[in-house]
Amino acid sequence: MLGLIQRVTQASVVVDEREVGAIGSGLLVLLGVEKDDTPAKADALLKKLLGYRVFADEAGKMNLNLQQTGGGLLIVSQFTLAADTRKGLRPSFSSAGSPALAEELYNRFVAHAREKHDPVATGIFAADMQVNLQNDGPVTFMLSA
Repeated sequence: MLGLIQRVTQASVVVDEREVGAIGSGLLVLLGVEKDDTPAKADALLKKLLGYRVFADEAGKMNLNLQQTGGGLLIVSQFTLAADTRKGLRPSFSSAGSPALAEELYNRFVAHAREKHDPVATGIFAADMQVNLQNDGPVTFMLSA
């Protein structure tokens, strides 16, 4: 399971010209599911994401995690993260999880995130979304489980 996280000052998701999710300062996570992913991998990625220290402490060092800062979490499904781009000029999605698996693990990830953190906002699974963000830093990391 893959999570591209970006520290943001604000982020939002628009579907059909309607804002469906938004946060202020916090993390935007683009979530990709690969075909061998499991509920255990989803849980491990969420634990890592919530504990990942990407926010500055009083000394300006990245020592604080999302839960310590109380920032928002915006979760957006992003199946293109699972693309194999090693060969050619067109991505292959042979390593991506099936739509059914991806939806199951995305919904699990979101539900567990809401149990462990507040606020949590989302996009809409499999929708054509416009994601707006202001990357803070910029700070961007690829996490995997």
